[in-house]
Amino acid sequence: MNVQAVNLAIAGSKDAFISLIRESEQMMYAIGKGLLKNDADIADAIQETILKSYNGIGKLRDPAYFRTWLIRILINECRQTIRQNNKYIPLSISHAQGVIDASPSERMEMEDLLAGLDLDHREVVVLYYLDDLSIKDIAQLLDLSENTVKSRLYRARAKLASLLKETEALEGLK
Repeated sequence: MNVQAVNLAIAGSKDAFISLIRESEQMMYAIGKGLLKNDADIADAIQETILKSYNGIGKLRDPAYFRTWLIRILINECRQTIRQNNKYIPLSISHAQGVIDASPSERMEMEDLLAGLDLDHREVVVLYYLDDLSIKDIAQLLDLSENTVKSRLYRARAKLASLLKETEALEGLK
């Protein structure tokens, strides 16, 4: 992230802010897609994130943390959307690099497995595995301790392993 552009945006440059948002579009969509069910909700969350970040950029204390700050706003918007919709939100992983080559049936199976996780665990899985954020960055984003993030990742992996065994056992009965 260009710190100079962030400083210009803080000073009121609309062009600098637009440039920062354009640099962040794909990242915001990937995170939104990982947490929300449909494209309309994702678009709404991103739009609200852009609006809130534009109105609040003057409050950003350290320009080096613009990306982290923006992701935090987006995650909060996604959580708000989930609360409003009161839906169970499956994780779509079609944007994940490691799964792009997977067949549609493999993607569906992976989405079903990840949908078995609660939101807190799914959030850290999306941020860690799909967005390649470090445990430290995730902890800052979600306002958690690093140990809590590690614990959630551990529990998510254990739950995914259990769900995978159940799925394989059920397929063996067919």
